[in-house]
Amino acid sequence: MKNLITIAFLIAYIPFSNGQNVQYFPERNAVWQEKSSKEIKVNSKKLSEAVAFAEANEYSGSRDLRIAILKGFEREPFHQILGPTKKRGGPAGMILKKGYLIAKWGDTKRVDMTFSVTKSFLSTMAGLAEDQRLISNTNDRVDSYIWDGTFAGNHNSKITWHHLLQQNSAWSGELWGGNDWADRPPKEGGIDDWKFETPKEPGSVMEYNDVRVNVLAYSLTHVWRQPMPKVLKEHVMDKIGASSTWRWHGYEKAWTEIDGIRMKSVTGGGHSGAGIFISTEDMARFGLLFLNNGKWKDKQIISESWIQKATTPSEPNVNYGYMWWLNKKGNRHWQGLSENIYYAAGFGGNFIVIDKENDLVVVTRWLEPSKIGDFMKLLNTAID
Repeated sequence: MKNLITIAFLIAYIPFSNGQNVQYFPERNAVWQEKSSKEIKVNSKKLSEAVAFAEANEYSGSRDLRIAILKGFEREPFHQILGPTKKRGGPAGMILKKGYLIAKWGDTKRVDMTFSVTKSFLSTMAGLAEDQRLISNTNDRVDSYIWDGTFAGNHNSKITWHHLLQQNSAWSGELWGGNDWADRPPKEGGIDDWKFETPKEPGSVMEYNDVRVNVLAYSLTHVWRQPMPKVLKEHVMDKIGASSTWRWHGYEKAWTEIDGIRMKSVTGGGHSGAGIFISTEDMARFGLLFLNNGKWKDKQIISESWIQKATTPSEPNVNYGYMWWLNKKGNRHWQGLSENIYYAAGFGGNFIVIDKENDLVVVTRWLEPSKIGDFMKLLNTAID
């Protein structure tokens, strides 16, 4: 009886960890281990329907991404290609359940641009900086770390890391040939209206803006005193067994000097070229790390506290955290699906979706962006 009481006591104090049921982590360059629908208790017919939907709803833009980029952002004054691009492949994707592969389509090893999915990788570089105390707290003002004039003035000096990560900094200025006001301008008005508008108060309004994201990348490069691709490789990608094929590019002229060493400052997206070029399989590994609360096998790579912070809704936009989209009830809510789902999203239909309640990682490439919610609903019927 005493033993039974002891066991019950221990069970009562075992921390409950929802969504930490990852049972398989693929080794580097290994063939991803698969589980049949029967083994993993998934409706095979409905799973096949979801995959067929993804294959049938390819992104409608050109496979020549230079054309797609210039067309997609033609409203931006002075918009041009500033960094490398690459012609894309066709639809591709992977669905993982507890780490096991339960479905895939297309060429999952092909390296393609991933556009704003890059932002979720960049956010993670900030998380690692906080974990390692390079940044004391994301509520710190950035000008206490970056004193070269990037955050000078009454307005920019108010900006915190928190503001940059939530894309509500309203940073005002020019970086690498791009002006903040010319990046994704409002639908109303013209150049004079946008150029001379008084900047909004930091933290008050979310404005999706790659110039400001690139300011974050620049600032993190100086905090780490290393290029972001090197930090990502050493602290994340090598530890999760990613391939050697991914690359993280910056604009052609985006060079800075730190400790007498000239290094590239990368971008957090690809709408003027650059960003992370990566395979579906390496995206899936990154997603699996987050599904398992920042832990790969028995090694904690990213702190759970950071992931919690990164997936907390921002003040001005309930659907956005630290460069991860959140499926909360707001303008970007996928109705009928868990509000705990969060995801990385990029131009052209690139997604890494984390569904902890169903132990799922979903990666899709070149899915018509407006169809992602419908795709996830179809997939959900296969899992229930």
